[in-house]
Order: sequence, then structure tokens, then C-alpha cells
Amino acid sequence: MLAIKGVSRRFGGKTAVADVNLEIAPGAFIGVIGRSGAGKSTLLRMLNRLVDPSEGTISFDGVDVTALRGQALRDWRARCAMIFQQFNLIGRLDVLTNVLMGRLNKVSTASAVLQLWGLEDKAMALAALEQFDIANLAGQRADSLSGGQQQRVAIARALVQEPSIILADEPIASLDPRNTKVVMDALLRINKHFGITVICNLHSLDLARGYCDRLIGMSAGRVVFDGAPAALTADAARDLYGLEAGEVMDADADVKWAGQARPASAAA
Repeated sequence: MLAIKGVSRRFGGKTAVADVNLEIAPGAFIGVIGRSGAGKSTLLRMLNRLVDPSEGTISFDGVDVTALRGQALRDWRARCAMIFQQFNLIGRLDVLTNVLMGRLNKVSTASAVLQLWGLEDKAMALAALEQFDIANLAGQRADSLSGGQQQRVAIARALVQEPSIILADEPIASLDPRNTKVVMDALLRINKHFGITVICNLHSLDLARGYCDRLIGMSAGRVVFDGAPAALTADAARDLYGLEAGEVMDADADVKWAGQARPASAAA
């Protein structure tokens, strides 16, 4: 269980996240929604400890994450993997090596610097790439791939960390509709097949309703909605997004899935 209690974060005189209290059960697929600047990214970065809370505590299975330091903190960041909007791959390195970077916490510093990866690590990285149908790209430079392929490489890198939680910060923001579906399907597969908790910041309500089993809506740093996708009515969305509601709501959502297999959660 991931427990967030009274968590706030201030940057100077600005409060980015204010008094958030949440409990997230193992194996959930959570969508965090809200306007730009609502505090979604700051919340995820606090869970991974890329940003420290100004107040409150974050705990996982009874361990106070906010108190971790040194190796214990590095272990937590491996266990709570992060996927970014801009992929964060090393473009000049091949795909397999980029995925192996997810194993850095499992090997010695010397082995990592000299890229002396073990056979087991390489097998795990190739298996992760195979999960997302890109094992054939293992030898290509990362910067030669399309945006959707690069994001799948980033997801494979997160998977080989052997995480309990994957945090995805607007993972499809820079992708076209086809690659958006490919990446969201990949996250859903990780969630359902491996039972890994996924917490994903999303701007599109259509995607959030289609893939997530619980939505957390944020506004001005506060949680203003927490419930099942079906409970997020048009009126609730307008309260959450205000004038932006029309941009993120898609009344013809079913059209997007015409001729395609809808994700399991979308069909529910």
C-alpha cells in the first residue's frame, strides 16, 4: 500500500501541491488528471523523491519513503520507476544499452561504467523489449527511433528495474494518436500482466476513462476528485477543468476504438 499523508510542496511563495491525502492499493492503474499547473507532475516527482515534500509523509508497505537516504533512497527509486514525457534516453547508445540502464542499481559501479553487463541482465532487457515488440531494434541507436518506439524503450527500461510502482508523467503528450494507443496499451499490459501499480498523469479524459480504474483529479494543487472513471460526469469534469473541459472531453470516444480492440478497462 502506498500512503500519502498531508503532503504539500512549496516553491518559494507558491504552493504546487497542498495537503494531499491518498491511499493507493497494489496493482491499481491510477490516472491523475487536471489542468496544466494543477500539481500533477510535482506529486509524481515527490513519490519518486525527485522532489522532497515541504510537509507530510509518503510511505510504502509501512516504510517512510520521505526519510530514505543514500542507498535506501536509490533502492526506492528503482522500485518506484519513472517514465518521462521526453523519454530521457541516451541517443548515441543502442536500444539494448538504454534498457540495461534500468539495471544500474543491481550491478557494481565498475560494471556499469565499463558496460560489463551480465548475461542475465541482457536476457532480461531483451525480454522486456520483446514484451513491446521492439526486440528487433535492440542494436539500433536510440535517436534513430520514432517517438512511440523511444517511449516503449523507456517503458522497457523501467520494467527491468523490477519495480513495484511505475510513475508515468504525461508519457503520451508528444505522441500522435497511433503511438499514443501503443504506449497506453503497453502500460496497461504491464499493469495487468505483472500486477505493477501504474500512476499516470494524463490530460485526455477519454484516455483516462478508457485505461484507468481510478481517477484522481487535481486543481490548484489539491485533490478535488477521487473515484471511478464512471463517476467523473461531464459536470464534474467541467468543475475540474473549467473552460478547458471542451478540449479534454471527447463525446465521440467510441469512434476512436472503431475497428480496434478496446483495452480491457475501456470495455468495462
